[in-house]
Amino acid sequence: MSPINFTPILTQAVDELSESESYQGLLSRRHTDGSRLPSAESLGEIIGLARAILFPGYYGNSSVDSRTMKYHIGVNAERLHELLTEQVMAGLSFEHHEHHAQQAVTPAEMRRQEAALIAARFISRLPHLRRLLSTDVEAAYNGDPAARSAGEVICCYPAIRAISNYRMAHELLLLGVPLIPRIITEMAHSETGIDIHPGAQIGHHFTIDHGTGVVIGETCIIGNRVKLYQGVTLGAKSFPLDQEGKPIKGIARHPILEDDVIVYSNATILGRITVGRGATVGGNIWVTQDVPAGERIVQGKQRKAQQ
Repeated sequence: MSPINFTPILTQAVDELSESESYQGLLSRRHTDGSRLPSAESLGEIIGLARAILFPGYYGNSSVDSRTMKYHIGVNAERLHELLTEQVMAGLSFEHHEHHAQQAVTPAEMRRQEAALIAARFISRLPHLRRLLSTDVEAAYNGDPAARSAGEVICCYPAIRAISNYRMAHELLLLGVPLIPRIITEMAHSETGIDIHPGAQIGHHFTIDHGTGVVIGETCIIGNRVKLYQGVTLGAKSFPLDQEGKPIKGIARHPILEDDVIVYSNATILGRITVGRGATVGGNIWVTQDVPAGERIVQGKQRKAQQ
């Protein structure tokens, strides 16, 4: 039996996939001028470097001690600035081509200077992020009788990985960096099963117990000392549409959780409603109306309210 020649089949497929009509609407102007997207590999290294700076010894070089701390943090900070500058520059180029295709392209050197400044400002926020994350570690440790130490929480708890990614991504979003914040939180989503949009606003002493399946939407506002359990959804109830039938972007559509709220596993809280200070939402409940401060909502009360 003579061998089959697959070359014509492959050639035809490549020709069809390379025709502009086949990817119209999917790819952007950046494909015509060689601009690159942010690199998932580089962003993974950036996350690792930032975690090593925020939690020295727990991530990165495990031999860090008080004598070598400043050296290791300094080396990591320099590498972080170098990598982040390149990735922010790619993100800025992406945004320009996606939203300003008809305008003149900003010179590369100006974009690089802007990216380097943003990267430096991000690094200047790391002391603040460490203080904030230390409260999240404290909340996880104090809220879990199975936790033996703060170090165990940092090393083992998926919530700390997801929350640290979120807090880094949120800072980058505040600095005006496009695309990269979403990539960073989606990397944590893939790693931990916890999906936190970088646009959400979350206070100190925040913790997620177990965590798998938690979803926190873009316009959520979460106060201080809030605790969520696995499977909690803080989502949108509906999506208002524009005249073309497309969802209107940027409107407040996710819940507000005030200070000291606890939400138990698999609860679903939808829409721009407020769960008042000190309230408790029981497990497996669907909540679409405001919950008064201090209220305890459980399945039995939900059933009575519907009768």
